[in-house]
Amino acid sequence: MIFPAMDLMDGGCVRLLKGDFAARTNYATDPIEVANNYASAGAEWMHIVDLDGAKNGQAEQSDLILKIANSADIKVQTGGGLRDLAQIKRLLEGGVNRVVIGSLAVTNPQMVKHWLRDVGPDAICLALDVNQGEDGEFRPATKGWTEASNKTIWDVIGDYLGSGLKTILVTDIGRDGMQTGGNIDLYKRIQSEFPSLDLISSGGVGTLDHVRDLKAIDPYGIIIGKALYEGAFTLPEAIQC
Repeated sequence: MIFPAMDLMDGGCVRLLKGDFAARTNYATDPIEVANNYASAGAEWMHIVDLDGAKNGQAEQSDLILKIANSADIKVQTGGGLRDLAQIKRLLEGGVNRVVIGSLAVTNPQMVKHWLRDVGPDAICLALDVNQGEDGEFRPATKGWTEASNKTIWDVIGDYLGSGLKTILVTDIGRDGMQTGGNIDLYKRIQSEFPSLDLISSGGVGTLDHVRDLKAIDPYGIIIGKALYEGAFTLPEAIQC
């Protein structure tokens, strides 16, 4: 399943290169119009990131995200700066289908496990945005990709086994926005070690061949952002390839 991505800052659509807020591209498009276009093109879901929230540690684009969720015939998963259950329930009760928890999934797993029990596993996706270290291991970055964790991705995911966790989203930061292809080896290892989880891949898609490579390993979802914004291919082409 293709998840077209929308990154929001200051009420508009943007993209970052490798998560660098200084390497930001602004797109002169209306977020609600973009969401409606995705729905018309055949997408069942879209992925929205509140980058202001991710950077500042407090959800800042929730009103706009709720407006998008209620204006387009498409399911919405969203994250960025979600820090408490009240914020999460406001989004879920307001029309968002699934929230994405990033930094806290790494830094406060007990709280996130409590949320999983409270709102149910279908309503929460863990987002692990990872960098590969000199030792070859992948470790999550937190706080809008500005801080590194000492835990490996395998430590973090393994700690959630038995918690009811159902869906994970993994981004290779080194490939994000580069359009050089997804990290197939990493995703295959995740699928092998955690076969009970639904994996959404993110980062690196730049061509239809990249989409085909990811579809070949059959993840639950594939997030595509920059390639769609910049016209490398169309959403219907990605869905049908």
